Amino acid sequence: MNLDNPKLFSLAGAVTLRETLRAAGRRVVLTNGVFDLLHTGHIHSLQAARALGDALFIALNADASVRALKGPARPVQTEAERAYALGALSCVDGVVIFREKRLTAEIRALRPDVYAKAGDYTLDRLDPEERVELERVGARIAFVPFLPGFSTTSLIAKIRAAGEV
Repeated sequence: MNLDNPKLFSLAGAVTLRETLRAAGRRVVLTNGVFDLLHTGHIHSLQAARALGDALFIALNADASVRALKGPARPVQTEAERAYALGALSCVDGVVIFREKRLTAEIRALRPDVYAKAGDYTLDRLDPEERVELERVGARIAFVPFLPGFSTTSLIAKIRAAGEV
């Protein structure tokens, strides 16, 4: 099935949109993650990230990187399905799927004004390579409020505990 997703961009396409936004004086926020089963915590964080600028780009982990990070049973949804769900949110302006272990190429290319992560992260927990690249491009690093009690892992556990639905 081909999911029509006008907010899914190649990195080159995202850079073109980013340059259009920059020329218009708009501030771009970048965040990243797996977003396997989109839940309340994700939406809360994404809306807070979007409030930090004029446009929100999401760098989405590709399926292979999710398996490397989370194990062979993940992701539950494919990268196309996850990108489609994210693209349906009004707070999201663009989604780029990244396939490398680190986000440095996307940071270098997109040159975000702000990089946002959920408040369960700290400067010390950011990947050092990514942090250096963020500082190099002049991005402000912001931590948006974390909504406790919501995670994909706990959602999967709830679904398993519910048994057959």
